[in-house]
Amino acid sequence: MHSIGFSPAGLEGLLSRRDLLKVGGLTVGASTLPASLAAARRPTGGRAKSVIMLWMAGGVTHIDSFDPKPEAPVEVRGTLSDIPTSLPGVHFSETLPALSRIAHKLSILRSYSHDSNDHLLSQVYTLSGRKVTAAQLFSEPNIGSIISHLQGPSNGLPGYIAIPGITRPGPPPHNLFVSGWLGSEHRPYCLGGLPLEPDFSASEKLDDPPALLEDDLTPRSLALGQQMPLERLGRRARLRDQFDQALRSLDKDQQLVGLEGKYRGALRMLMTPRIRTAFDLVDEKPQVRETYGRTKLGGRCLMARRLVEAGARFVMVDYGYDSDYGNIWDNHNAVSQNHPPIQQMVKRGYHLAGMDKAFAALVDDLDERGLLDSTLVVFVTEFGRTPKINARGGRDHWGAAGSLFFTGGGVKTGQVIGKTDSQAASPVTRPYTPGDVTATLYTALGIDHRGWVNDIQDRPRQILEHGQAIPELG
Repeated sequence: MHSIGFSPAGLEGLLSRRDLLKVGGLTVGASTLPASLAAARRPTGGRAKSVIMLWMAGGVTHIDSFDPKPEAPVEVRGTLSDIPTSLPGVHFSETLPALSRIAHKLSILRSYSHDSNDHLLSQVYTLSGRKVTAAQLFSEPNIGSIISHLQGPSNGLPGYIAIPGITRPGPPPHNLFVSGWLGSEHRPYCLGGLPLEPDFSASEKLDDPPALLEDDLTPRSLALGQQMPLERLGRRARLRDQFDQALRSLDKDQQLVGLEGKYRGALRMLMTPRIRTAFDLVDEKPQVRETYGRTKLGGRCLMARRLVEAGARFVMVDYGYDSDYGNIWDNHNAVSQNHPPIQQMVKRGYHLAGMDKAFAALVDDLDERGLLDSTLVVFVTEFGRTPKINARGGRDHWGAAGSLFFTGGGVKTGQVIGKTDSQAASPVTRPYTPGDVTATLYTALGIDHRGWVNDIQDRPRQILEHGQAIPELG
């Protein structure tokens, strides 16, 4: 296209820059375009059609949730009690009553382990399945980006959706929701836009902020103002198609391709009522909203269910660094965090208490709607917390041990995989890494994690360099 003098800015002018901005910045990206490579054909062998990744960035405490140690010294176990679950002989912390009732629907992984206590390195490892150095924080594609590349969009929805996609660990704040060497085409479609406070400084937070807060999760690219009705947008789209006819036979500039993809992806979603409705929680019955909890995490989990119900392939629920709550899970109890001791913190409605309610509601809702067998749900965090409570009443980073869970998507449930020692400090059974979790996820979708894809420069890259599917889940 560059051969006839059209610039990306000039093509933007076909709709006018102001109109494009009213469409919402066209942040969908080219992820709603059909995959162009033969490798994008859906592989066979996996039972899952969709994935919901419950991404709790910051390091959720495993001892105060899924792996309590009631016989440990008080400086380890603290003051919380353990409670029985629906699995005979299996106990969770008192913080998880709702998940305890549905433990038979879950596979709890208690031997999650790796060798890093660094937030950034561990989060990239968890989001990509690939071990990285500090120089590779933005080079490795997220799991959702690989899935978007291989399997493309689904039912008109982007191949990788993040709800809301605002987590920025730091300092300074880093956006780790990236497509890396796959190129911008496979970046996540983030519902939340840019965070209001990227550094999530807690210095001015309330001592006890309210848990009952809800997000506006309507994507900006689907929010039409009064000055841009759908009828007018349709006329402009037809006009643009006439220009497209004159350009199809020409070589395509990569920058122009990116602009085209953003325009067409947002336009397709704007003009499809079924898709616009999927992003609107207004249609949900009040009792459903209450079941999930009228919290940020509750609303995000409910949105994930709606998108999977509408046909989305990979949805990530993002909750961990928040402008209202600071670093939710990173409970050192440092002075600047405005946190109480961790075993009081976990009882707050925006902490483990709210997570318990939202996650249990999501699993039950998917099950009742007949969606659970085809939807793999995995709760992930980058690491656990230190077995010993620190002098300030918090727990610090602990890569050596943590707990996750899986359900749906054909995985075997009603079990606990792995075991930690008497203080939940390290696994005494086979440890499983973020690479193994990622391999499990790919396998559930029918993707050969040992296979290869071509990067944006057409160089072959291995999908996953280390890791294998967790055999107990097969």
